[in-house]
Amino acid sequence: MSSTLRTGHPADPSDPADRAAPAPSPTPWPDVSPPVDTGRSLRERLRRAVARHGPVLATYGVLKLLGFAVFMYLLDSAGDFREKHPRFGGGARTWDVLGSWDGWWYQQIALHGYDPALEPVPGATGMITLEGNSAAFFPLYPTLMRLVQEITGLGPYGAGMTVSVVSSFVAALGIHAVTSRLGGRRAGLVAVGLWAVWPGSGAEWAVYSESLYTALAVWACHAVMTRRWLTAGLLTFFAGLARPTAVTLVAALAVAGLIAVCRRREGGVRRPLLAVAVAPLGTLGYLGWVGHRMGDWGGYSKLQDGAWGHTFDYGRHSLDVLTSVPVGHFDYLFAMPFEDVIGVGVVLLVPVLTVLLVRLRPPAVLVVYTVLSYLMVMGTQQYFGNVSRYLLPLFPLLIPLALAMRRLRLPSLVTVLGTAALASGSYAGYVLFELGVP
Repeated sequence: MSSTLRTGHPADPSDPADRAAPAPSPTPWPDVSPPVDTGRSLRERLRRAVARHGPVLATYGVLKLLGFAVFMYLLDSAGDFREKHPRFGGGARTWDVLGSWDGWWYQQIALHGYDPALEPVPGATGMITLEGNSAAFFPLYPTLMRLVQEITGLGPYGAGMTVSVVSSFVAALGIHAVTSRLGGRRAGLVAVGLWAVWPGSGAEWAVYSESLYTALAVWACHAVMTRRWLTAGLLTFFAGLARPTAVTLVAALAVAGLIAVCRRREGGVRRPLLAVAVAPLGTLGYLGWVGHRMGDWGGYSKLQDGAWGHTFDYGRHSLDVLTSVPVGHFDYLFAMPFEDVIGVGVVLLVPVLTVLLVRLRPPAVLVVYTVLSYLMVMGTQQYFGNVSRYLLPLFPLLIPLALAMRRLRLPSLVTVLGTAALASGSYAGYVLFELGVP
C-alpha cells in the first residue's frame, strides 16, 4: 500500500517509512490455466500402454496362432475326430474338438448349473463305481462363461473360448511382469513365448480352465512380490474357485506371508495375515458346499475317485508309468502311449528346471508354488499323459530358460520359438486331444 493511501499526502523519498514501503502489487487475475486436453491425455496413456504391452501380446498371440493353425490342419487332414462322439474328442467341425472332454462338462454347467450327487453305477464292481457329476469341476470358469453368455449372446462354446483366450493373454502379461522383475523385459518376452509352446499349451485356447487359473496364479505371485498382500489374498481366493490345485498357491502365499512377518518388512502383521486368512476360503467354500449338498463332507474326493479314478496315491501310479514307458511297456492304468511318452519327458524336465530356478534365488512364493504343485500332480493317480496340462500353470519353470535364451539374437529366438510353435500343433494339440485324453 503506498504512503499516499496511508497518510493522505504524497510520498516523501526522504521519509524512511516511505522508502521502505513495498511497491504496489498488480491486480490479481483469476486462475485461467488452459483446460486439460483429456483426449490427448487418453491418447498418450493408450500409446504408452501399447508400447509397454503390445510386444507381449503380439509375441504370445503370433506363436499361439501358429500352433493353433497347425492343430486345426492336423485335425482336418486326419479326419479321425469326425468318427468320435462330440463329448470325447469329436464334432462336426475341427474347432468343436476344443469343447469336448472337460469342455463338455463346463458347457453343461454354464447351461444348467450344478446338482451335486453321488450316484452309483448299477452293478459296477471295478474302479469306476459312480456316475460322473458336474460337481467335480470348480465353479469360477463356468460362472464366467455364463456371464459372457448373458452379455454377448454367445452360446456356451463361444463364451468358454472367449474366457479362455482372454485369460491366456492376461496370463501372458503376468508371466512377463514376473519374469521381467528377475531378468529384464527381454527375458519376460522369452518366457511368454515359452508358455505359448509348452507341451500342455493346447488347453490354453480350449474350453478348459487352465488359462484362467494360470492368470490368477501368476498375478497372485506378482502381488506377493510387490507387497500387495490383500490383492494376493483375493486373487488366491478366486484361484481356489477355479481349480483344486490352488491349495498349493495358498500354501505358497502362507509361506511368503510368514517370511514377511518374521523379517518385519511390512511394518506389521495385519495385511499378510489377512491375505493368508482370505486365500483358502474359495477352495474350502466350494468343497464345503458340495459336501453339504451331497450329505457327505468327503463327497468331492469320493466323486473324483469313484467317477474318474483320480485319487492321491503318494506317487505309486506315476512311478509305475515312469518305470514302464522307458522299456516300452504300456500295461499300466490309463495307458495312452504317445501322450504318455511326452508326459514322461515333461515330468523328467521339471526337476532340472526347478534346480535352475532355485539357483536364481527367486522369491519364496515362486519356489514353494512350483515344488508343491509338481508334487501334488505326481502324487495323484490320474491319466498320466495329462501331466503336461496339469503342469501348464507352473510358469516359474520358464524363468531359468528365459534368462538363458535372452542372450540369443533375434533371428535365433524367432527360429527356436517359431519352430516350437509349429510343432506344438502336434505335441500340444493333436496328441493331447486326439491321441490321448486331455
